[in-house]
Amino acid sequence: MTHIRVPLPRYWEIDLFRGIAVLMMILFHTVFDISFFSILPINISSGFWRYFAILTAFIFIFLVGISLNISHHRSSPQIDGSHYTKYLIRGGKILGLGFAITIVTYLVIREGFIVFGVLHCIGASIILAPFFFGKPRIGLLAAFVVLTGGILVTGITGPLWLAWTGIHPASFYTLDYFPLLPWLGVVLLGLTTGTYLYPKGIRQLPLPDRPPTSTGPVCWMGRHSLEIYLVHQPLIILVLALVFPDTIWFLP
Repeated sequence: MTHIRVPLPRYWEIDLFRGIAVLMMILFHTVFDISFFSILPINISSGFWRYFAILTAFIFIFLVGISLNISHHRSSPQIDGSHYTKYLIRGGKILGLGFAITIVTYLVIREGFIVFGVLHCIGASIILAPFFFGKPRIGLLAAFVVLTGGILVTGITGPLWLAWTGIHPASFYTLDYFPLLPWLGVVLLGLTTGTYLYPKGIRQLPLPDRPPTSTGPVCWMGRHSLEIYLVHQPLIILVLALVFPDTIWFLP
């Protein structure tokens, strides 16, 4: 007898919040580029835009943890070799995209190239997350330790190869920086939260099965967040180059 695998439904509320984070990301990066290319004098390193960027990243990375909890329960109840390999491959692919961005930014802008950005962080976190599957108390404790570690390493200088930990040279400058200390802690918070909101991968929230019609476009963006992330910056820069042709200094 042939068994037909029926795709399990996505939880639209996760796509919705991820889509909102995508919109926030596009807005912030537009403002960032306007500041970076000196089109307008906008302060993005402190105040409103600084906290806006942190909130955007928090939503993205927190949802990674919740999604990992659901994925784990839908695929296998045990962490055997093949189950772990799934997350090793998935995380490795995203980590590889992160290193591709490292190479591209090094070749294009050189100063401030991305060493350990959000894709590096998410990819590495996906690889590490299976060690905490089904262990919410340990995951919560680990989240506390990692978040505290992120505070403790602030201001500590060291070689560039330690940038993934939050330790880096005093002169370190990069356009996108999400070290595992503290951001792995945010993933673990999401993973732990997911065990209570979606125990065994099943939604406990009193929500309808179908999303409101008005949320359709935002949910679509949430389902395609990685693709949008990869293309949105070149598109923003292209638009700015068309509107302000004398400001984008690395374009011919």
